[in-house]
Amino acid sequence: MAYFVIGWRADHLHLWLVLILCYFAFPLSRKIFWAFLFFLIYWFLYDSLRAYPNYMVNPVSIQELYEAEKSIFGISTSSGLLTPNEYAAANSHPFLDVLAPSFYLTWVPIPMLFVVYLFFKDKPIMAQFAFNFLLVNIIGLIIYYIYPAAPPWYVAEHGFEFKAGTPGSPAGLIKFDRFFNINIFEGMYAKNGNVFAAIPSLHSAFPVLLLYFGIKKRLVAGSIFFFVILAGIWFAAVYTNHHYIIDVLCGGATALFSIFLFEQVLMKTSVKDWLAQYVELLK
Repeated sequence: MAYFVIGWRADHLHLWLVLILCYFAFPLSRKIFWAFLFFLIYWFLYDSLRAYPNYMVNPVSIQELYEAEKSIFGISTSSGLLTPNEYAAANSHPFLDVLAPSFYLTWVPIPMLFVVYLFFKDKPIMAQFAFNFLLVNIIGLIIYYIYPAAPPWYVAEHGFEFKAGTPGSPAGLIKFDRFFNINIFEGMYAKNGNVFAAIPSLHSAFPVLLLYFGIKKRLVAGSIFFFVILAGIWFAAVYTNHHYIIDVLCGGATALFSIFLFEQVLMKTSVKDWLAQYVELLK
């Protein structure tokens, strides 16, 4: 109930209007509505983090994570040992300032376009992919509350002091906005439900799912494309100061665990039958 009281915005109303229109407009639009059901659940769950922030459950890791990143992946320079984020910030390039955010923008649109493709080509695989998308997010949200973690931009802007209610920041992504004189990332991160959710990097988890299901569907060109997206997003997460390498690797591991849980456990339960019924709803 708190979700409907805390942080309600105009875009929530717009989304509800679109959903209602899709559900009642045409038979096909209703099926598309059901196809994106798992994405809608994810969106509501993530946006609801603001109702009860994870730092109210467990202390936030700030310096601990920073020191771990520097210890494992630190880069020696004339200025001393730097994290890869700090090194990237000190050696940025205009081309990468545009390229990296371009990859970062694909983190949800590409999975959604993949769902549209599978909706018309292979509904059973579509159902499995969409379910895994929700599953990896649920696992990620659970970890957020078990281990709240500050992103590297937080350390760059606020140091190691914990500040509850800190607003989101586009960090290095702001360079993309400034280059094109737009407000995509600044507006997006101003609505961030909880900034202390760096581990795991779900930005890094989604392309792993894409690659797995691209291979499972035997899409050669698609799988190559998904691998490029994976590499680009993983690079961008670090380059733009949004995630440590540790966060990125944890995101990939979370996706692999989700896939294992789905294939080796859940598909041997009633979930398999439930997904089959869900597919029938889409036909």
